[in-house]
Amino acid sequence: MADHRNVPLWWLALAAGLIPFLTIHTTFVVSVLEGHVSACIPYWDSCTSISRTGRHGMAYFIFKGAMLPAGVVGILFWWLNGRWLRQLGIHTAGAAWIPWLGLVACLSLIAYTLALGHAGDGFNLVRRTGVVLYFSLTFIAQLLISGALRDHPSWSGTGSRLLRLCQVTLAVGILSVILDVVVPEFYDQRDDAFEWTLALLINLHALWLAMLWRRSRFRARLWAD
Repeated sequence: MADHRNVPLWWLALAAGLIPFLTIHTTFVVSVLEGHVSACIPYWDSCTSISRTGRHGMAYFIFKGAMLPAGVVGILFWWLNGRWLRQLGIHTAGAAWIPWLGLVACLSLIAYTLALGHAGDGFNLVRRTGVVLYFSLTFIAQLLISGALRDHPSWSGTGSRLLRLCQVTLAVGILSVILDVVVPEFYDQRDDAFEWTLALLINLHALWLAMLWRRSRFRARLWAD
């Protein structure tokens, strides 16, 4: 008989990956329908930034209404990743940093979301700082958890595959920096596409972790005295 006091947690990891992914695509479609951005394939055409999809009309409220909870879910997601690794027997120094990196990354996402749609140098600085910290610290946390799994005897194959996904993410980031330095005019025409691609790769990593949580039967137990 199933113990109903044990609550599966993989759904939370699924939400951590799906909410941001679905939000930015929903706000993109809404912004297109309302005429705030042009219809295109943002991953290729680089026609709009992620930020612009959530600045106007109904998309403004959808973006804030979904991304703020996503930041809170992300904080819990990274804290639970630390617990998950410990339950797998992983106690490395790098693994200990994962919840803290995730905390700062998600707080940065929340700050970015709150500042979105407001004019002024201060808000612009918050947005730029927030998005840089979110992407960079989330990537480092994903790199650490992938490396920790690779060094685990039972999860080395999965960890190696997750590391390859991180390598793709890093390659996209490095390519964007190189293009910005070497051919800035071309990069200015394509920078939005890099942003969409990086967001997709980061969300894919979270969704992959959700499958691993389910595979390992990672659960929380509820009880009362």
